[in-house]
Parts: sequence; C-alpha cells; structure tokens
Amino acid sequence: MITAKRLDNVQEYYFSKKLREVADLKSKGKPIINLGIGSPDLAPSPKVLEALNAGLNDPNAHQYQPYKGIPELRKAVANFYAEYYGVEVNPESEILPLMGSKEGIMHISMAFLNEGDEVLLPNPGYPTYSSVTNLVQAKTRYYDLKEELNWLPDLQELAETDLSKTKIMWVNYPHMPTGTKATKEFFKELTAFAEEHEILVVNDNPYSFIQNKEPMSILAGAERSDYVMELNSLSKSFNMAGWRVGMLLGSQKNIDSVLRVKSNMDSGMFLPLQKGAVEALNLPASWFEEQNSVYGKRKQLILELAKELKLEVADDQAGLFIWAKVPDDQSSAELVDELLYDKDIFITPGFIFGSNGEGFVRFSLCASEETIQQALKRVQS
Repeated sequence: MITAKRLDNVQEYYFSKKLREVADLKSKGKPIINLGIGSPDLAPSPKVLEALNAGLNDPNAHQYQPYKGIPELRKAVANFYAEYYGVEVNPESEILPLMGSKEGIMHISMAFLNEGDEVLLPNPGYPTYSSVTNLVQAKTRYYDLKEELNWLPDLQELAETDLSKTKIMWVNYPHMPTGTKATKEFFKELTAFAEEHEILVVNDNPYSFIQNKEPMSILAGAERSDYVMELNSLSKSFNMAGWRVGMLLGSQKNIDSVLRVKSNMDSGMFLPLQKGAVEALNLPASWFEEQNSVYGKRKQLILELAKELKLEVADDQAGLFIWAKVPDDQSSAELVDELLYDKDIFITPGFIFGSNGEGFVRFSLCASEETIQQALKRVQS
C-alpha cells in the first residue's frame, strides 16, 4: 500500500525508536538506568484507586459516556481551577475532558487549521506540536526560545513579522524541557498579543504543580478570550499517565468547535476513569507537598550527577526534569551516547526538542533515589 502524503514529513517519535534500542541493550544483559522518560513512577493516591474500583460497580460503568464527560468531572475541574489558579470557569460550557492532553493537540489542530495555515511552535519544545501540525498539513513556523531570554519568546520581535497566515501558537509553561516558569505579566502580554494578531494561543500546562510553589494559568486575570485556551492533564501531577485523562479549557465557542471534532473520534471516557479523576482533583494541597518532597530529594541527586558531568544547571526549574547545559567541547548526542554505552545510563539529548536544544540534555526525576544514586556511582567510578 502507498501511504498518505501526510506521513512524508512525520517521523517516528524519538523515544519510540530509542527505547527499542535501550530494550535491546537490556535484553543483552546491560543494566540500563533510564533517566530519559518523564513517566511518573509514583503511585496515584489510594483514594483515587478506591474511586476507580468503586466506579466499576456503577450500573452505568460499561456503557457509552457523554462526549463532554460526566458533569461531576467538569465540576471538579472547575473547582480545581478556582482553588489553585484563581480562574472561574463555567463547567457546562468552558471545559472539555480529554483522553489525555496529547489527544487535545490533535483535536485543536483539526478544529482550527486548514491546509497551509501557519502554526507557531516553540524551539525547543514538545515534538508532538510539530508532528501534529504536519499530520494536518499545516505549516510549521518555529519561534526561538533562548537561554539568554530565560526561554521566553520575544513577542515584540514576533509582532514585527508577517503573522497574517498564522492561526495557532503553542506555548507550554512551566516549559518542557527547560523548566522555565512564566509570569503573570508574561501571560497578560501573551493574551494581548493573541488578540491583536487574532492567533489562537494554547498553553499546555501539565507541569504547574511539580517543583513549583505558584501554579499559574494563562486564563487567569482576564475575561474568557476566543484567542486563548489551556490544556491540562492529570498525568504528571497525579501520577496517572496511563489513565489518559486531560482537559481543555476555553471560551464556549472554541470548546464547541473542538467538541465537533472529538465527538466524531471517540465515544466518551470509561466511567471508572472519570470517577477516579474526580477524586484526584478533590485531593488536598498536601498531596502536592508530599509529591514535591520526593521529587526534591531526587532533584538534589540529579544536580550532583550533573555536577560530576561538568554540566551547568539553571536555578528554580519546575516540572519533572532537569535541563542541563553540556560543555562547549561536547554535543548533546555525544554525551548521551557516552553515558549509554560506557555507563549504561540513558538521558535525553536536547536536540530532539529543536535546534535551540542542542548543547543541552534532559534528566528525568521519574526514578527512585536509589536508582539515581546508582547512576551517580557509575559516573564517579
């Protein structure tokens, strides 16, 4: 069979290929330590698991569910945003539960992009933004994020370019992979930029509670705009990555547009998953404090590891990763391969996130203290 042209510019996800290589090395007896993938290794709250199990006995558990999710889940999302972000959201019209926020990237792109429309993508940034843009046959247009600007876009510089064909701009703060946090002032400026140039800005916000004392939403402090939306997820903050529970928030007009796509692609989320998600969103603030206590200890060990490798690490990074600058005489790929083949340690090269990621590597905090200590000993030996 001849594949569709849309696949011509879409490559297999880096981790899909690299993890096969790591698995092959393991099968040959190599004791690989994986510090590359951001898949939480901690467990969800026992209360969440109890709600999931109880949901299995609900009389409606195994039937199709509403495309917009059950009312209890939308209400829980609204309460969560009000409590932690200071954002009032209408649960009936401004929230759309998703089967993971990655799904939302595709649904948003299908809802708003025509072939040939331009999409502003962060460099460095999450590779899925570009792959989905290519799949819907829109045009990728990268904007620079640089260390000297603290990995924030230069909106004034962007405004001086031709944006007439630009339809969507993806942002992601706290930022993956650099860990940079946005400010309220930046989100305010970004919203004004979106409205002035009639570009839909979507903030992808799954890391705001990890190693971060002040969670922020781009939706705060303004009336609901038709040019601003936010994706969020339970994957990282609640250790529920495999559950595939996310959410999209925005104006009723935009939510309805995305729903027109989503309702043609699934038949609703499994009810017990939604019941568990409701319980997660109702957990007390102490849940985040306990998670961050664990990640904080791991972070200190990763910083020791980075120091042993003579890497530079910026202060106050948020999220599940540590972004580190490699020495000038070494590329990120060289360091990654050196650690993989000489020390049996896998980390992520920065170049997979874009050209501005070259010269950096990313460490995951999704490994136990014992595992990270083992990696540290290997590097020291």
